[in-house]
Amino acid sequence: MSTIEVHGTVAPGFEAVRAEYAEVVAQENGESGSQLAAFAHGRPVVDLWSGAQVTGETLTGLLSSTKGAAALVVALLVQDGMLDLDRPVAAYWPEFADGGKVTITLRQVLTNKFGAIGVDGGFSHAELADDQLIAERIAGQRPFFRPGVLQGYGGFVTFAILGEVVRRLMGSSIQELFEERVRAPYDLDIYLGLPAALDDRYLPILPWLATPETQAAFEANSPGPQSLPGISYNLNAPGFTADDVLALPNDSRLRANGPASMGGVGSARGLAGMYAAAISEIDGRAPLLKPDTLAVFTTVQTAGHDLVRGANAPYLVGFEAKGLRLPFLGANAFGHAGAAGSDGFADPHSGLAYGYTRRRAAFGFNGPENDRLAAALHRAIRDSQG
Repeated sequence: MSTIEVHGTVAPGFEAVRAEYAEVVAQENGESGSQLAAFAHGRPVVDLWSGAQVTGETLTGLLSSTKGAAALVVALLVQDGMLDLDRPVAAYWPEFADGGKVTITLRQVLTNKFGAIGVDGGFSHAELADDQLIAERIAGQRPFFRPGVLQGYGGFVTFAILGEVVRRLMGSSIQELFEERVRAPYDLDIYLGLPAALDDRYLPILPWLATPETQAAFEANSPGPQSLPGISYNLNAPGFTADDVLALPNDSRLRANGPASMGGVGSARGLAGMYAAAISEIDGRAPLLKPDTLAVFTTVQTAGHDLVRGANAPYLVGFEAKGLRLPFLGANAFGHAGAAGSDGFADPHSGLAYGYTRRRAAFGFNGPENDRLAAALHRAIRDSQG
């Protein structure tokens, strides 16, 4: 096994995090190419990267880690009194009522209890690249399970629905509001719509690598195209495969538009910085989210079985319940992972803000190294606080 160099810096007291990251890199022989960044109480403490062509400034596709950025915009609008989580979507967007969806609320969409997790026949690539086209298709779709009762992840549609609500209410898109209120003020390297001038910093997501044994197991357990997971991940579209899911951000049209459920582009620095800004004072700026808003958005809403993602997929409002998945975190830790293995979260209790990206997709959609890296960071923060 060759030695893969780890680049970047860690603050005093976080040397063990660098060692843990180096072990992760060595175990993969540097194959993924990855970045790890973290803040503690608004202070950057870890900024590491490794792999061919990867630097600290590299941008890559975030897939569903994008949902954390979009949920932050929704939280800001609720904080402003512009959105009511328990109001029906159709009150803002009347066409959404078609197909038996008249009573579905914003909260139900944000907690995966809305049922309309995809569309009959799936979406084309052109539709997936544009939230407004997704919204047009979803408006007339009947739910695939009973809203408000069962939980099922809406892989590509959740924030297209919220985006249409925001557009009709505010006259601006989630993407525009994210740029105005979050990305630009903090100069974050995370984009919902990558400017053409920055496209040369983008490194495409590479397909996962698997052994014959793991590939056979994956294929044996893969969802059928007409199953609920298949519909959620658009596998019911003609010719669309799991490899197409992972490669979505490699489509320049999709990168340019930044669909709010899965089209974001960024770095680990960008993810960690965004979550740090949400909970911590940075450069004299108050946290983006006030305590009352955090209380609303970080209260556990679902803890049971998800019809798409299976067991252990608990949700807050718009965010994954990281504190239930990683019990060393506080109960209201919030964030969102992406299918290729990226992840980002904030833990208001410890002050940790975390960001991780990897260039080669993690096999089976999950980046298992995130758990051990988050644990190493949590230990370092705990020990630094005595």
